[in-house]
Amino acid sequence: MQCMQQLLNVECTRRVGDIEMRAVVIPEPLKAGVENIDLPVPDGNEVLIKVMASGVCGTDVHIYRGEYLGDYPVVPGHEFSGTVDSVGSAVTRFKPGDRVAVEPNIACDNCEFCLTNRHNFCANWSAVGVTLPGGMAQYVKVPEKAVFHIDSLSFIEAAFVEPLSCVIHGVKKLDFQPGWNAAVVGAGPIGILLLQCLKHLGAASVSVVDRNRSRADSAAAFGADRICYDINDLKQDGYDAVIDATGVTAITGRLIEFAGPGRSILLFGVPNQQATVSMEAFTIFRKGLRIVSSYTSERNSYQAIELLKSGNVQVRELVSHTLSLDEFTYGMKLLTEGDGDVGKVMLLPNG
Repeated sequence: MQCMQQLLNVECTRRVGDIEMRAVVIPEPLKAGVENIDLPVPDGNEVLIKVMASGVCGTDVHIYRGEYLGDYPVVPGHEFSGTVDSVGSAVTRFKPGDRVAVEPNIACDNCEFCLTNRHNFCANWSAVGVTLPGGMAQYVKVPEKAVFHIDSLSFIEAAFVEPLSCVIHGVKKLDFQPGWNAAVVGAGPIGILLLQCLKHLGAASVSVVDRNRSRADSAAAFGADRICYDINDLKQDGYDAVIDATGVTAITGRLIEFAGPGRSILLFGVPNQQATVSMEAFTIFRKGLRIVSSYTSERNSYQAIELLKSGNVQVRELVSHTLSLDEFTYGMKLLTEGDGDVGKVMLLPNG
């Protein structure tokens, strides 16, 4: 009875080294494997989460290749959900058994950027799955302030909280207006999330372009009004908002062709660090274009959870593969070499 009370009060006798867990570890770029590592023990303001679903995204590919911010070795995984296993003594919002999702970006709340409401540019930024151990493990500990209740959402749905929060931030940067016509370049999971958010905000029409016909065609089921297989099929000067969801800079440079005069472009896809973009400066000037980019999110997790709970954003059909931790490198291969049937890849760390 005493031990049970300790568990409930989070004063568990477990210590680092007492128990091991399985986790994907990237020791250096282009190398990865599953290792047995110590089970983390939450400190005063931390929550230990048993991970039930962890999404694999393009950022994870960049981390695996050594093309993104981060430290090595690293346990990847920044899009995940699960159940609370135990909590630190100072935690007040959660108890063991709670179903939760995580906002992986950890701000210090005390630098110039945080104090001027730019937490995503925190001078002391860290991120679960990037600079801190992430969710491609059986368990992960995170600060309480980064954890959110998911209520009745499934774990796979809740693993989309992080990417959807980034999409919400991007659309806010775009300052999208009801009745606008939009074009989304890229019909991967992020492109489909963007499409759904734009429709929910009252877009008159959304055209989606992807040279992968299977991906492009799938966008119709999520509300796309027009499907294109070639960027050249988009209408010149024809859109109030043009969004790149690919990160391919050769595409980025052409977006100004399709935005209407006085309208907006959003650069959302993650490019390679050393990539450059070429755009016709006079065209930008003559058309008076507004070009914005979007980096991570600005504490949009509550909004993402509410959108998922409402059903206005659907994600179940975006998942094409559910894999074990041991299949991480196979997931990387699917995302980089897979065919049109590859959508969202999910790891299920606990089966």
